[in-house]
Amino acid sequence: MKKKIFLIAALCLMLFGLAACGQTDPADVDYNGHSYEELKTNCQGTVQTLTSLSEEDKEYYRTNGGEALANMINRWDEAVLEYGSFTGFGDFEITRSGKTLTAAQTVHMAQRDILFTCVYTYHSMELEDVTIDGIFTVGEKMSTALLNTIMGISIVFCVLIIICLLICCFNIFPYLEKKKAAKAAPKQDVVSQIETREEQQTEAADDGELVAVIAAAIAAAEGTSADGFVVRSIRRR
Repeated sequence: MKKKIFLIAALCLMLFGLAACGQTDPADVDYNGHSYEELKTNCQGTVQTLTSLSEEDKEYYRTNGGEALANMINRWDEAVLEYGSFTGFGDFEITRSGKTLTAAQTVHMAQRDILFTCVYTYHSMELEDVTIDGIFTVGEKMSTALLNTIMGISIVFCVLIIICLLICCFNIFPYLEKKKAAKAAPKQDVVSQIETREEQQTEAADDGELVAVIAAAIAAAEGTSADGFVVRSIRRR
């Protein structure tokens, strides 16, 4: 039993010793020929240069300095407009992930701290991009996420309500068609009545001609005048 306890204690000491050896000071690490202080000075110098640029200089670099420099100046101006003017520097941190090296400098602004991040390609140490982001607390991040969630749910419900209204409109269309048909029905009845009267008048005219022909034929057969004949009815077969 004592041997087992001793082995466990020895293993724990070894693990703690390895962990302590693995915690190397970032300031002592060589980053592909660049030191911690060089990268830190580079980030801080870039911030100070952006702070000291006049509007004429900014406009010149936007026009002649290339897209990357123009984007960095625009992002800095947006950060100053949103978070206030530069007041000082905070912590500096270097992170390597695969082929990318990230140097992040905390910058104190008048209203809120920001994170000025330079992203390098590790093997060539060429600057890929510069990002400037506000530093928010966990509570602020949670409140923003909650607002985004509420907004998304509200949009979904609004879309569902609109779809329901459209479906209800499809039920209204047959009712409107029936109403139009009901309004058109009296007009059709009037037209049919007029046509019936015209047919009756035509038949009456045809009957008169037929009576005249029959009376003339009888009068010719009897050798008398057709004035004395009276036709009571005509049966059609």
